[in-house]
Parts: sequence; C-alpha cells; structure tokens
Amino acid sequence: MIPRHKALSLLTECTGDTIWPIDHCQTRGLPQSWIDELSDAFESSFDDDRNTIYLDEIDFVNRQGTNQFHGIRDVDLAIQIGRSLNVDVDRLQATTLGRSALVAAIKEAVMDGE
Repeated sequence: MIPRHKALSLLTECTGDTIWPIDHCQTRGLPQSWIDELSDAFESSFDDDRNTIYLDEIDFVNRQGTNQFHGIRDVDLAIQIGRSLNVDVDRLQATTLGRSALVAAIKEAVMDGE
C-alpha cells in the first residue's frame, strides 16, 4: 500500500503507452512488491511502429528500437493504483477500449471519487 498522494502522483504520469524502466519505478517509490508483481520482459514487434519499443520516447529523430525491454507497463501500474484506491477497475476494463482509454477512465474515476 502506498499513500494516496503518492498514488495520485504516479497515476498522473501514466499514459497507457509507456513501459517504465525498473530503476525509474524504484526512484518514484513504487513498493518492491508491486515491482516484483508487475515487472516483465517485453518484446518488440517491428511490424508496426506502435508495437516497437523505443529506448528514447522523447527524441523522435534519433530514437532506437530494442528487441526486449524489462520494465512495468504503465497501464498495469495504473490498474494497480486504481485497485489500491478502491476503483472498480474490472468494470472499467469491461467498458473501455485500449490501454490509453483505460488509464484515462481510471484517472477520471479517482478524480470523481468512485
């Protein structure tokens, strides 16, 4: 469990499209139990730009794709945060299409006090 203010701060960083490096998660103060539970190795699929994992999401000109990346998908983190804040994430998952929409719905539910 993490304090509500920290959970809200982390949730604002989630977009649904990013994989957070483990060291970033540790720096941001994620509980080690969450890191252990949510971290995974992800593989790029170079067939489509949306499915390619880039090492530098900011530098669009010089960014390089990678075959594998170990981290935490921010959509999974948003789900974990939502559950820790008593949001009915299962209901939101059933009614949203896509990772970004799910993260937005979790944020909205938290702000609406659901």
